[in-house]
Amino acid sequence: MSALRDEALATLRAWRSDGPRQEALRQEYVDHLEAHADGTERSCPGAHVTAGALILSPDGTEVLLTLHAKAKRWFHMGGHLEPQDTSLAGAALREATEESGVQGLVLDTVPLHLDAHEVAFCGDHPSVRHLDVRFLALAPEGAAHEVSEESIDVRWWPVDGLPNDAGELREMVDAAVARALAQTPSTSASTASSSRAI
Repeated sequence: MSALRDEALATLRAWRSDGPRQEALRQEYVDHLEAHADGTERSCPGAHVTAGALILSPDGTEVLLTLHAKAKRWFHMGGHLEPQDTSLAGAALREATEESGVQGLVLDTVPLHLDAHEVAFCGDHPSVRHLDVRFLALAPEGAAHEVSEESIDVRWWPVDGLPNDAGELREMVDAAVARALAQTPSTSASTASSSRAI
């Protein structure tokens, strides 16, 4: 995945973060990828980059979340980078489409938010730090969603009424709503009608 690692590095080096916490995470991600040629691969010990997308309703009033089967908590859609992925945005779009079942998502290819967290159920590793890069995806009108094998449930939630255990999503949701109001994502977006990478 050296090409993907190079693309991820270029994306994160160019991204202009919002605030000191996001900037510190951006620098951590860049440092990790510079130090580890396999930093985008799930086999990379200690930490690896992951990608996901927060799916926003067309009117910006709801987000589509998944109740993760292993964690038993509500999250945005996302996961590991795969060998066929060629970009962070493409991986995020693939994961969002696969986990939500929503076809025709429109993805803003500029990263939205970063979050690093420890995961205790990542393959054979007892604990791994996921360096997650999140993007904004807009669902089409009348989008139908499905529950994947990785989820217990998939459900729309009001942006001002997130699940009680999803407090860490607040910052990302606020950023998504603000960006959706500030721009038209289609001006810098990629569209998928199936679970494919960009």
